[in-house]
Amino acid sequence: MPEPPPPMPARRPQVLIAHGDRRVDDWAWMADRDDPAVLAHLEAENAYAEAVSAPTAALQERLYAEMVARIQETDLSVPVRKGRWSWYTRTEEARQYAIHCRRPAPPGGAQDGVTPRGDAQEGVEPPPPPDEQVVLDENQLAAGHGYFSLGGLAISPAQRFAAWATDTTGAELHTVRIRDLDTGEDLPELIEGVYYGLVFAADEATLFYTRPDAAIRPYQLWRHRLGTPPGDDVCVLTEEDEAFHVDVGRTKDDAFVLVNLASKVTSETWFLPAERPDEPLRVIEPRRRGIEYVLEHHPDLEGSDCQGAGRFLIVTNDQAENFQLMSAPVTSPGRPRWSEMVPYDPAVKLDGIEVFAGHLALFERAEGTARIRVLDLADRDLADSSLHPIEVPEAVSTVWDGPNAELRSTTLRYEYSSLVTPRSVYDYDMATRTAMLLKRQPVLGGHDPARYRSAREWAKGADGVEVPISLMWREDTARDGTAPALLYGYGAYEHSVDPTFSSLRLSLVDRGFVFALAHVRGGGEMGRPWYEAGRLERKANTFADFIACARHLVDAGWTSPQRLVARGASAGGALIGAVANLAPELFCAMVAEVPFVDCLTTMLDDTAPLTVLEWDEWGNPRDDPAAYAWMKSWSPYDNVASRPYPRMLVTAGLNDPRVSYWEPAKWVAKLRAADPANQVLLKCELGSGHMGPSGRYEAWRQEAFVLAFVLASVGIDE
Repeated sequence: MPEPPPPMPARRPQVLIAHGDRRVDDWAWMADRDDPAVLAHLEAENAYAEAVSAPTAALQERLYAEMVARIQETDLSVPVRKGRWSWYTRTEEARQYAIHCRRPAPPGGAQDGVTPRGDAQEGVEPPPPPDEQVVLDENQLAAGHGYFSLGGLAISPAQRFAAWATDTTGAELHTVRIRDLDTGEDLPELIEGVYYGLVFAADEATLFYTRPDAAIRPYQLWRHRLGTPPGDDVCVLTEEDEAFHVDVGRTKDDAFVLVNLASKVTSETWFLPAERPDEPLRVIEPRRRGIEYVLEHHPDLEGSDCQGAGRFLIVTNDQAENFQLMSAPVTSPGRPRWSEMVPYDPAVKLDGIEVFAGHLALFERAEGTARIRVLDLADRDLADSSLHPIEVPEAVSTVWDGPNAELRSTTLRYEYSSLVTPRSVYDYDMATRTAMLLKRQPVLGGHDPARYRSAREWAKGADGVEVPISLMWREDTARDGTAPALLYGYGAYEHSVDPTFSSLRLSLVDRGFVFALAHVRGGGEMGRPWYEAGRLERKANTFADFIACARHLVDAGWTSPQRLVARGASAGGALIGAVANLAPELFCAMVAEVPFVDCLTTMLDDTAPLTVLEWDEWGNPRDDPAAYAWMKSWSPYDNVASRPYPRMLVTAGLNDPRVSYWEPAKWVAKLRAADPANQVLLKCELGSGHMGPSGRYEAWRQEAFVLAFVLASVGIDE
């Protein structure tokens, strides 16, 4: 059956002028979602994508069945103790969403009362504990909605109340409800138009939340009194600077409410005692351009200047590009009173800390790898020599902080994974320096890590910089250039794409694929300098690094251009779009999910969601001609030209507040016009936003669709 013709939306040229430069956009009209032609076009794109993908329908079903068969659908997380309760989530077979639960904690102060499970539970569906209390069942909340997302779940310090935020459109605007967990009754008030961030004060009667402005920037902090009409809520703070957003949290010991005001490169934190939520906020240290800091509170660290209030522990880049740990007295926490807690090492990035009564856990990055070191606070010198690392079994792996709710514990909960080892939950006794495996995520049907290999290799860029690549392949995969490969990249916002396991990925690797992560500049894998080298006027380094990684895979015999597929999402979609213009010959296909591709137009529009917040990441082309020039030099949409392009699959979300649907829609139209012989598919979710389908089964179906496209692109269509 012949392939149907692709949709070709009408050209309605619009002239765009900035800094004396003239651009013509034939498809600018797609940004008007009230135009009936827009929705009609998106529906036509979906119909075309479905028709073209029809030959892979059986493969999609096979992939979906494989994915589901590997997943323990009825499962239970490892509980975490907080006072008299142990908290956990569980899932049930055939149900899309999680169920949030608690049970009475065991006596004696055990971390959570869980028996170490390791791999022993693989294939065994754990029953709900008999003394379980369901706090929140997302499946009930999602009933009747085509889309559902839980935007936050906050528990009050005494664990009597729960507040949760729900989004049923994908636009990331939430409705908040509150439940009395002692009675199971919901309070009558509904709080609408809320962004992420919910925090109870210690009085059990006050809830703080944030609201966004018209550009979806969280700019206000509000205070709600439980049981009162939301119309009586009090606006506590308004952030007028459009480059800053507002977030709210609480210290681990529940002593303080923290309000963080942050841009991409600058932050400022305010606080108030959680027991006195009506008090005015106090600032830790006023903002200074380029200085960032976040903090925790330790109630037991004292000094002559503490007056019994303990100290704030501050992670900052002030005079430390890769961040260092400082402390300050609560009574006078400004910068002149900050003192170094751990000697600064410029080769090590400090990502964050976990506070315990007798220990600190430091989450760091060194040589491109995440690690944890533990500091015993009984060592009054607090020297670097008193820090000890937590050992991990694989070089190409990652670790991260687990839920650690108890301040007065000697046990650190952390999680571990690699490209070949599933997500694993450990408890680490910081006193005895021993780790206990509590759970390794089951892979049903059997997963033998020994059948797979992983490695870290380095690609040399045109400027001589070596770029790390994490690789996974099955042991019987030939390294003679014949294997298909998928190269994934992101490279923005200092976000690190770490080497973690995915059972979904086995559907590629078991069919002979090499899977590769390109740790390009603009990400955070190699510390703050790595990020700085891939943003603003240096953004092109991100794209050059990805191209260098692709060439390395070919030159090292892993694959060939005829069998190499690129994939990225959101800012990673900008990466894919730029690389498609710069080196299309290196790839047979590309997947760009919710891609940020019309960067220049969006960044010129300060009324668009998130634009002003993003200027510190991408540049401000509205006010800065130099920023306009460098962004135009690589903006994927502006640089589409008449040339052969790889086969492409592009996704979008009609309600996406982060990357507007019209960016990928316009890009697809322009790609088709530039290379009419090429196949470009657009799949637009008409009832969701940036994150795609919300239910886990729908998300797996979406992944099956993507992987079928990837496999068919390299000739594996079964």
